[in-house]
Amino acid sequence: MSTETEHTTESDKSDDEHVHEHPSDKKYFQIAGVLAVLTALEVATYWLESMPGEILIPLLMIMMVVKFFYVAAWFMHLRFDNSLFMKFFVSGLVLASVVYAIFLTVFEFWHKG
Repeated sequence: MSTETEHTTESDKSDDEHVHEHPSDKKYFQIAGVLAVLTALEVATYWLESMPGEILIPLLMIMMVVKFFYVAAWFMHLRFDNSLFMKFFVSGLVLASVVYAIFLTVFEFWHKG
């Protein structure tokens, strides 16, 4: 009779702690459906000639942010990673949006008719 004991090292424990449940195919199809609807809405704005740019640009930016979140969180698996990675992506998105809004303001986009 042997009395073998199973020893786990710290590296084995840390690997087990980082394992996450992988989303099902159904969830990926749901997300793809949401992204397809948002993309269709973005494309549909091309035919909305009566909508002023002051409304259209913020509307498109909101749809862009939502699509960015879904792609980054689910397809890039940032939802399951360290929250620091998501913070980097979100801070880059916020910075880009602020710079874009500043340029629109500098070039008087909001006041052109």
